[in-house]
Amino acid sequence: MLRQASGRALLVGGCVRDGLLGIPAKDIDIEVYGLDADAVEAALKPHFRLDTVGRAFGVFILKGLDIDIALPRRESRIGPKHTDFKVEGDPHMSPREAASRRDFTINAISYDPLTGEQLDPYNGVTDLKANCLRHVSEAFSEDPLRVLRGMQFIARFDLTAAPETIALCRQLSPAHLPMERLWEEWKKLILKGQQIRKGLNFLKDCDWLQYFPELAALDGCEQEPQWHPEGDVWTHTGHCLDAYAAHRIGDEWEDLVVGFAVLCHDLGKPDTTYTDDNGRIRSPRHDVLGVPIAKTFLERLTRQKKIFEEVLPLVEQHMRPLALYRDGAGDSAIRRLAARVKRIDRLVRVAHADKNGRPPIQSNGYP
Repeated sequence: MLRQASGRALLVGGCVRDGLLGIPAKDIDIEVYGLDADAVEAALKPHFRLDTVGRAFGVFILKGLDIDIALPRRESRIGPKHTDFKVEGDPHMSPREAASRRDFTINAISYDPLTGEQLDPYNGVTDLKANCLRHVSEAFSEDPLRVLRGMQFIARFDLTAAPETIALCRQLSPAHLPMERLWEEWKKLILKGQQIRKGLNFLKDCDWLQYFPELAALDGCEQEPQWHPEGDVWTHTGHCLDAYAAHRIGDEWEDLVVGFAVLCHDLGKPDTTYTDDNGRIRSPRHDVLGVPIAKTFLERLTRQKKIFEEVLPLVEQHMRPLALYRDGAGDSAIRRLAARVKRIDRLVRVAHADKNGRPPIQSNGYP
């Protein structure tokens, strides 16, 4: 119907990328060339229920179908904040020019479903096959959130960032980004990342740990080699998150709570770690003393009271399952612990990730 109106519709963005990776697309993004907003609406309206809330920006949503249809857009920065952009739909823009505004080359591939033509002006297919994350152009710098997008893409698709992309990311800062946007990228990392450790190391390589000082403190915080041959607390936390990711249960809220608890579980170690008279590295009460530090970290990302209520007790009690296991505790002790954390299965998952985040040590059946 859009072609009959003398337009051209191209699949763009994540749905094309995911299709090339063999991943079913949940959302479909379509860009329409050669038609203005009035013509697009006129062509679609007889056939679909339209959400036109984004019409001023040339965006239409097909209700009930998870399909977004948009005109290619020109964006120009008019201030430092993420909202300080002038956005205009431009039906006469070329696909190459439209793709130049995208973040990474793997997201700048488009596909014509009617002709089968694949448009790849920035060699995104080559980068996808090479597992390379590379920015499209210098326009990348206009939205610093793209650094966090890179973090979660690397974790999800096992990518390695191009050196020039890391260098560009080092020049950016999240100073003017609202926490709601930060939260969405961290949420995707926790819920979709397969190699979460790799995504976090990208953040470190980009010098972005300085904006999350609670995490930065983990880097270089030593641990007792007997129990942690994998290295410092930063390394341990990354391995724990990968162990968590390998055992997600598919319930978004439950995975979110457990994932953030795993991320935060050892935030108390930098302030409590010391070497005793026998040369052993210890971190007494890091579980309890880490709670306010975890709260400070989470407050950088969200105001959701429920997140604090459900994540922080898991941080505080993450050592208890091991203690109960070693002591052969009875049902009453387990019930008391369950009451403190709301759901004992969450705590077991955190403890499992903690235990399995110490390679080459293998879990001995606990928890």
